[in-house]
Amino acid sequence: MVLVTATPRSPIVTGIVYCAVIEACMDAADVRRAAEWTQALERWCAAQPDLVPYRGQCLVHRAQVLQARGSWPDALAEAEQACRRLADPPHPALGLALYQQAELHRLRGELDAAERSYRAAGRAGREPAPGFALLRLAQGDVAAASAAVRRLVEESRGRIDRPVLLAAAVEVHLATGDTAAAADASRELTAIADRPDAPPLRRAVADHARGAVLLAEGAAGEALPLLRAAAERWRALSMPYDVARAGVRVALACRALGDEDAARLELDVACAAFEQLGARTDLAESRALATAPTVGRAGLTARECEVLRLVASGRTNREIAAELVISEHTVARHLQNMFAKLDLPSRAPRATTSSSARGSPGRSVDGRGGGWFRCAATAPRTSSAGNGRSPVRHSASTQVRE
Repeated sequence: MVLVTATPRSPIVTGIVYCAVIEACMDAADVRRAAEWTQALERWCAAQPDLVPYRGQCLVHRAQVLQARGSWPDALAEAEQACRRLADPPHPALGLALYQQAELHRLRGELDAAERSYRAAGRAGREPAPGFALLRLAQGDVAAASAAVRRLVEESRGRIDRPVLLAAAVEVHLATGDTAAAADASRELTAIADRPDAPPLRRAVADHARGAVLLAEGAAGEALPLLRAAAERWRALSMPYDVARAGVRVALACRALGDEDAARLELDVACAAFEQLGARTDLAESRALATAPTVGRAGLTARECEVLRLVASGRTNREIAAELVISEHTVARHLQNMFAKLDLPSRAPRATTSSSARGSPGRSVDGRGGGWFRCAATAPRTSSAGNGRSPVRHSASTQVRE
């Protein structure tokens, strides 16, 4: 950095060097160094007001660092400003700016806005991966998400962004119940993290992925130290969202080992972090886990549990969408997935749910009652986008008023 800042050279050359180094740091998952170079680039850009393209790229990199550090509103504002500065005339970095904007919308639970930005990034020349696959997962389209990550893993061999794609693949494969594929991706992440030059973030991602796979396989005791190690590494890197994600899985491991008090404490901490960040989807799912202590085996995700409870309380698709801050299309997609997992031919059968998630008699959608429903997470099979997911014990099916 000293050589770049102290040696007189063309502003264009200097700008190219700054952006290339920061991009390399981000690709290598070296968040600390990327933050240092971004601050230096910001100071340099302030002294070069005429170099608008570099100021736009500076904003993109700053948004990436702010996202990692948990300042999502500021990160989104920087990404939006970068999009405006790089759009006219179109700059090669516009696609990166749009992709960053989409990532922030997805993390904040703004799924429709995220899809628009991902598509715009694709039109600007930046493949919207793996974010678009994770968006499909958040929307309940697990088949599309699975197909996407399988293609990405197959065609990304040798690419510098492969670890990011592998981490997404682990989440999607666990969500679809394909623990074998998730384990394969996890092993490759571990091999990458074992390299002598691997930054701490690579080890955190690898440990979290391996812990998630072990948890899905029912080996909570083996998963717990890996998940705690990942959380500590992310905490050292000042990455609160990832710390909270790991905390959710730590909670699920504690729950699987019978320590419900520890699980509740971990979930409380994660919920507080998600609320502060504005991670609405993660917050809703974590709250569902916190109020669902019973084990189930139907393979429903935490969000599907939540949808099913609302269905059983008599809410319409529109009311469910409003309460969970998702689209009606996403509600319908969740219902389709639930019908398949519960082996239901249609919406005709009744849905029953417990009134307190502790096993009290439930009320069916048609008001006749007659059943028990327990939704919980002590030995999860699935997860999505970094979020702990829970299976379900059920004795009835679902029906919802349109």
